[in-house]
Amino acid sequence: MPTLRDLKIINLTDRNRLLAGIAATALVAGVGGVLIGRSMSDPAPVVETSAEPAGETEEEHGPEGFVPLTPERLAASGIALERVEPGSLQSEVIAQATVAAPPEGQALLTARADGAVVRINKRLGDPVGAGETVALLESREAAAFVAERNAAAARAQAARAAAAREQRLFDAKITARQDLEAAIAARRTAEAELQRAEAAVSAAGVTGGGRYLAVRSPIGGRITEVDTQLGAYVSAGAELFNVADPRRLQIDASVPVSDAQRIQPGDRAQVELPTGGVVEARVRSVTPALDAESRTATVVLQLSGAPGGLTQGQGVRVRIVPRGSQQRGIILPEEAVQQIEGRDMVFVTVKGGVQAVPVTLGTRSGGRVEIVDGLEAGQTVVTRNAFALKSQLGAEADDH
Repeated sequence: MPTLRDLKIINLTDRNRLLAGIAATALVAGVGGVLIGRSMSDPAPVVETSAEPAGETEEEHGPEGFVPLTPERLAASGIALERVEPGSLQSEVIAQATVAAPPEGQALLTARADGAVVRINKRLGDPVGAGETVALLESREAAAFVAERNAAAARAQAARAAAAREQRLFDAKITARQDLEAAIAARRTAEAELQRAEAAVSAAGVTGGGRYLAVRSPIGGRITEVDTQLGAYVSAGAELFNVADPRRLQIDASVPVSDAQRIQPGDRAQVELPTGGVVEARVRSVTPALDAESRTATVVLQLSGAPGGLTQGQGVRVRIVPRGSQQRGIILPEEAVQQIEGRDMVFVTVKGGVQAVPVTLGTRSGGRVEIVDGLEAGQTVVTRNAFALKSQLGAEADDH
């Protein structure tokens, strides 16, 4: 039978167990309340993936259809730009042309007298300056030029002395005036002969003490043709070298008669560069006669500046816009127009890059398309590698 002390110990143990159970129940209820409160106030946990605010990210991408484009990237990507002008496919004359040298941009070097080629200073493709000696000819006529000049100099000196003597005698009233006038006329004749002989020596390029004739270039440029060799004996007038200045160019376009009749000097034109893009030009003249083989007229175009990528003899395509023709819209290459989200778009240059602008297309012909709405004259648009800009827009859309 338990004692009173044993009953007290049992009651104390039961009370401790009861208190521990109450405390555990309160803890579970508190934690559950906290979790229920959080789930009701916070719909979903927030995970920070970037330290930049959302506003800064939106400004970095810019407006819809905008592609940032620096001058360095523009030069490296092969993107060509063109300043658009009003035009019409019906009025535009498209023709094949050849890059040529103007008359002042090429020179033919010939032998001024008979002789043997004893020195060649320049090879094919070498640069040459204006007045520079390209070759030397050993010629007997060089000595004849020098001898004639020396004789003319001696006659001129004797005539000057005779005229001076007659002047003194006339001043002393010893000789008549007609004797003085005859001496002065003889002096002037002798001096004219001396000038002629000196000009002949200079034109022939006499050098080396009257032994050689120098073949000099009248213009600066490069040697484009060599028609002689060392030791060759050449006659006066023989063609030895061709020199052309690569910085001086003109465009000779072959145009049908019906189109040539609409073209006048001063009409605006564009030359398509092989590397992409175009260069502005103006019609300088239209030949009045037709080519005997092609039966076409030649339209000479003068370039605005000296663009790179053009070489004399190269074939190009030109577009001529006659004045007075109907200007209904803007003409661009077909590759300048890109389909973006089902719309025809053209990339127009803006500050910091290019912006895709929706346009309305008209007729198409010869790889070109007429823009009837969406662009204005004077804007600069991308005409080559526009597809690369479209691809970049698509990549940015996928990232978003």
